[in-house]
Amino acid sequence: MGVDKGKKQKIAEKVEATEQIDEKLVLSIEKLQEIQDELEKINEEASDKVLEIEQKYNEVRKPIYDKRTDIVKSIPDFWLTAFMSHPALGELLTEEDQKIFKYLSSIEVEDSKDVKSGYSITFNFNSNPYFEDSKLAKTFTFLDEGTTKISSTQIKWKEGMGLPNGNANEKKGNKRSHVEERLAS
Repeated sequence: MGVDKGKKQKIAEKVEATEQIDEKLVLSIEKLQEIQDELEKINEEASDKVLEIEQKYNEVRKPIYDKRTDIVKSIPDFWLTAFMSHPALGELLTEEDQKIFKYLSSIEVEDSKDVKSGYSITFNFNSNPYFEDSKLAKTFTFLDEGTTKISSTQIKWKEGMGLPNGNANEKKGNKRSHVEERLAS
């Protein structure tokens, strides 16, 4: 038994209508993507302009930050208190870290020439019994493929203070001390 001509006709009409709908849908999606691409271009331009303004105002803020740094240096244990008062960072600092942070005199954050490419944090320390360095820096570089490269100062521990030389933080195994992990990694 075959399908009658009327049913064949209806099926053919449905297939043709579906093909027309699919073509219209594809065209609509393509047009929508073109508009989305236009918006992305405008958003990118807006981000560039906002970044330019932010960089300009960072320069305007610099002398004020310098004044603030001078005042902060006159407050005993300012940075230790600031870190210990922070809800997340305070939990991370061990007793040994706290002893070291008593010598932290200032923190500087510098953007790369192009803020989008990264930034560097420099921890400035007064002379201390723990390490030779007066500055420890950590640099974050944002790479094109969306990854971040992190580099840092290798800490020059004073005799008996760094984990390789044995210190109060010494633990079983070859783990680094908490402060070394945070400042050096």
